[in-house]
Amino acid sequence: MPLQMLKRDTAEALTLEWFLHVRNYRLILDKNLCVGCQICTLACPKEAIKLEKQPKIQGEKAKHAKINIDLEICNFCGICDILCPYGAINVTVNGEHVLSVVEKESFPQLIRNIQADTSKCPVDCVECEEACPLDLIKVTRLTADGKVVEDIDSLTEKEKAELQVKIDIEKERCPCCRICEFKCPEAVMRVRKFFHGKMLIHPEKCPESCTDCLDVCPITGALFLSDKDKKVYVNEMFCVYCGACKVVCPVDEALELKRTKISHTPVRSGAWNKALERLASPIEMTKELKAKGSQKAMESVEKRLGWKAT
Repeated sequence: MPLQMLKRDTAEALTLEWFLHVRNYRLILDKNLCVGCQICTLACPKEAIKLEKQPKIQGEKAKHAKINIDLEICNFCGICDILCPYGAINVTVNGEHVLSVVEKESFPQLIRNIQADTSKCPVDCVECEEACPLDLIKVTRLTADGKVVEDIDSLTEKEKAELQVKIDIEKERCPCCRICEFKCPEAVMRVRKFFHGKMLIHPEKCPESCTDCLDVCPITGALFLSDKDKKVYVNEMFCVYCGACKVVCPVDEALELKRTKISHTPVRSGAWNKALERLASPIEMTKELKAKGSQKAMESVEKRLGWKAT
């Protein structure tokens, strides 16, 4: 048992701590990054994380749900840290970002496939930076000796031609919405989603003038208000299937959300199977288990026969 347990809840962060003889476990939820989605609540094996819906105030936009974590139940496993699409949760041991479930290979990590080919990037273009709804992209121009150039308009054409472009992306916070990829005119960005799924909004079931889902959606462009009927619709090209909209929707049948696939590093784990069942569909879990079974059978055959399949 911990020698001391602390929980601090401020406007900026929710902090949980365990103090043991030689270890200090700490979990920090950054409220500025949290969007009140479903992922951590569904993934938590201890059911220590709960969503608290905020009351709707007449005349104001809907607010995303708040996260609360039960200190008596949480065991600092780090699964919420691993799966948070927005990097809002950070779990440390003695100040280091060490996740035991990853070290023991009992849980996978999300594959955030984000690539930027700066060789194609014009020096005067910042489209990807301006397009990112979460301000995670920073474009800088460098001289040959590595100095940052702030004002390229003052440069000659020759000086501009000698500049190099650098694109910094906060990948650990990127939910891979792909907006930067589609907004970039030069095909510099390449992004692949890690959550795949299907989302449907049934406008005939939506309450009149309701835009709660649109109010809380963190990805600008994933949901939009139709000029024709003033109803909210989804653009699945940019939807990351986090479920923030589903949480605040006042009518269960109005919004349908299913996660069908999660891109992750290889793992063989009962803990992951259970998390996958809660996060995605039972069909997806069955497909993944069958794939693992086939791989295991192939490895067994290879071992017996002394050859490797190609």
